[in-house]
Amino acid sequence: MNFKKFALLTAVLALLVGCNSGDRGQLVGVKGKKWHPEKPYGMTLVPGGAFIMGKSDDDLPGVQDAPTKTVTVRAFYMDETEITNSEYRQFVEWVRDSTLRLKLAILADDIGETPGNGGIGEFAFMDADPANMTVYEQYMYDNYAGLGPTGYESRKLNRDIQLVFDTADYPDEYYAEVMDTMYLPIEESYNGQRTWDVDKFKFQYTYMDIKKAVKDRSLKRSDVLVTEEVKVYPDTTAWIRDFSYSYNEPMHNDYFWHDAYSNYPVVGVSWKQANAFCQWRTLYHNADRKKRGKHNVNTYRLPSEAEWEYAARGGLQGATFPWGGPYIKNDRGCFMANFKPLRGDYAADAALYTVEADSYEPNDFNLYNMAGNVSEWVQGSYDAASYEYMATFNPTVNDPDNERKVVRGGSWKDVAYFLQVSSRDYEYADSARSYIGFRTVQDYLGTEVTKNAATN
Repeated sequence: MNFKKFALLTAVLALLVGCNSGDRGQLVGVKGKKWHPEKPYGMTLVPGGAFIMGKSDDDLPGVQDAPTKTVTVRAFYMDETEITNSEYRQFVEWVRDSTLRLKLAILADDIGETPGNGGIGEFAFMDADPANMTVYEQYMYDNYAGLGPTGYESRKLNRDIQLVFDTADYPDEYYAEVMDTMYLPIEESYNGQRTWDVDKFKFQYTYMDIKKAVKDRSLKRSDVLVTEEVKVYPDTTAWIRDFSYSYNEPMHNDYFWHDAYSNYPVVGVSWKQANAFCQWRTLYHNADRKKRGKHNVNTYRLPSEAEWEYAARGGLQGATFPWGGPYIKNDRGCFMANFKPLRGDYAADAALYTVEADSYEPNDFNLYNMAGNVSEWVQGSYDAASYEYMATFNPTVNDPDNERKVVRGGSWKDVAYFLQVSSRDYEYADSARSYIGFRTVQDYLGTEVTKNAATN
């Protein structure tokens, strides 16, 4: 090949490469997927902005734990209502079903049962049939099967086949054996019913302690990974334990389980369980988005104290309650929230215990029951002096060594003081109460939205 032909061929190749790239040699950035913010179901967008956080009114009890301070928070989504019994049952049943599927798959693996026989083999791990595995799944199985705390972490459960709960329809004795281990012993049954051994239903998740990693750059990732394992069933005995010498057995028996209470806020859930729910909700949402080839969404989490108070105020500056105030009745003489009014006349606000999560009027951010009904866990740890040293933008104070976690908003059994948007209270992280629930938030990704931005 002479020089002219070589030069011509080089020029043609260069032209083809340039045409294929389409950037004409310019810095245009890496083209990724288009991002369209997707409002999660049941949530509302709270636009970011600044507000005066803390007690605008007189601190009548003299607690002095909420001095006024101007802070700014970024935009976020927040649940319009407290998490309901129905929504929390979705979490509980997912954990229950996953636990059952894992135990069924393990037994099928131990006895060599595979799909096709109509029995427990139908619930075998997906890798029991290599035809169901992708190249990546086959690689992971070949190289990582047997590793991890249980040895089953890398094995995929079959979630397509329905679980059977009617004893008359159990497919074989092996299935019956697994199901039997998940109930309390038969001698502990009563009224002809056996109940689940709820201590066996646990949700395990891992997260990274980023603040710890930042403080000590010498740490490896394994040093800052934290694994939590949490029992997911709410503590229904809280209805009895919280109120001595009071007949609350019907609430203990029915409140979480009965469909009559499906749209009421879940209670009896500890701060740790609320965090586990957030992790599950993230996992569950992203699993669906992965199937549809979509970006992962940000983590669902508990709101910070500042986010909660900003959202509760609904854009009102210096207000006492989510609806403004200073009164707790509207112009028709009706109470604006579910609490303990009139020196203990619980029924005066048309509710004895909790009410449905979307009861009463929402505030200007379309958030229901930010005052009353149930108090709500937030992410922060309680420190009476935290307002003095926390940041002025996106402030949060959550000390892992401080088990006193903040609850806000007041509940059905509280007096009006705790309904104030600035009132702070706390409970211990592992405590479950009949008057504490929660709602979740998710960081907003998209064009910045602010409530009080200056306009030209």
